[in-house]
Amino acid sequence: MNEWPGSDNRDRYGRGSGAEPEGARAMPHVRRGGPYGSGGPGPGPGQQPSEPPLPPHLSPRRGPGVPHQNQGYDQYGDPQGPGRGHDDGYNTGQVYGGGGRGGQGGDRGRRPAPNWGRRIKWTVLTLVAVLLVTSVATYFWADGKLRREVDLSKVIDRPEAGDGTNYLIVGSDSREGMSDEDKKKLHTGSAEGKRTDSMMILHDGSNGPTLISLPRDSDVEIPSFVGSKSGKKYPGRGRHTKLNAAYAEDGPELLVRTVEHNTGLRIDHYVEIGFAGFAGIVDAIGGVEMDIPKAFKDKKSGADFQAGKQTLNGEQALAFVRTRYAFAGSDLDRTKNQQKFLAALANQTATPATILNPFKLYPTLGAGLDTLVVDKDMGLFDLGSMFFAMKGVTGGDGKSMNMPIAGTVGGNLRWDKAKVAKLVEQLKKDEPVTVSGN
Repeated sequence: MNEWPGSDNRDRYGRGSGAEPEGARAMPHVRRGGPYGSGGPGPGPGQQPSEPPLPPHLSPRRGPGVPHQNQGYDQYGDPQGPGRGHDDGYNTGQVYGGGGRGGQGGDRGRRPAPNWGRRIKWTVLTLVAVLLVTSVATYFWADGKLRREVDLSKVIDRPEAGDGTNYLIVGSDSREGMSDEDKKKLHTGSAEGKRTDSMMILHDGSNGPTLISLPRDSDVEIPSFVGSKSGKKYPGRGRHTKLNAAYAEDGPELLVRTVEHNTGLRIDHYVEIGFAGFAGIVDAIGGVEMDIPKAFKDKKSGADFQAGKQTLNGEQALAFVRTRYAFAGSDLDRTKNQQKFLAALANQTATPATILNPFKLYPTLGAGLDTLVVDKDMGLFDLGSMFFAMKGVTGGDGKSMNMPIAGTVGGNLRWDKAKVAKLVEQLKKDEPVTVSGN
């Protein structure tokens, strides 16, 4: 018997018939979120769809050739289970990239998680590279500003070198680079040329640093020497004068020659700073804190200080280290204040807060290096070592003292020869200093 008569085709597939083709009954169309719309709930138990689903090839959400998945309806289009369809583990988003979570299509479209370990590594490497480049650039910039004007090879008859490193640190009254207003403000006067206002030997060794002040009124013998500019040799005649006169006569080279001749201690490096540079360094680091035990005034230096802790700016600092007429010990008391201040200056300059802060480091270097005069063999490493040794003087690892004095002669301060010889022997051997000064 023929089950598909031509006369029944129209009824079998038309609206009037409840029968459907086998494909339509087995694979009803189900939209995302629900069988009858986006997010809409499916029909409850016992309910029939209000509108027959479209055949798969006419579905607006599927292209041709994509098999439809059964989502909760049996082969006759009726829901399975109490109130919800049977989940066969598939949906259109999971299989065919419709945006569902957890499927292969969702994994391919998701942005990969950031590799934080790799990011941190490259960030650190970048920072290290920037720091290295900046450090190298700073080194060459600062090294280029050093004024290597003192030639110690011109110094003759030098003592044998000992252990450790000896620096001769000189504060000059040079007004170089100062305007008339600066000279008036800093009470420096307008004298031409330059003279030494302070002289110190800093020994840096394995037993800690030792800072020794050489009073400028010290009585010394001017030995034979070779002129720093003329190249002419001047014989020694046993002439005695103040120590600062050697500097005034033929500059740093004769000063080094005179110190070495009268002490027997070899000077390895020479460092000199003028008024402007000294005041500029103090202002660049924001001032130097000092504890002044007793109030004092001095019209010549411009000093006017109250007792107690206070922060000195550049102008005040220069007045503090230059004052001598306000003290009973005159130049000896002044050298003690100079030691105290320079140690405090180094203590506040050679710190990470200054070295690692470009807003402090560059102004400090710029202010100091512009007026800093050193020997031809001195580099930034030597200069840094000197500052850290100076810092150690106040850190409890070092010692500060005046050159031992035995009295006066002709108004000049006469050194205690026995104590000076003992002191120099201990410095040469890099032994702890047991000699006391004035």
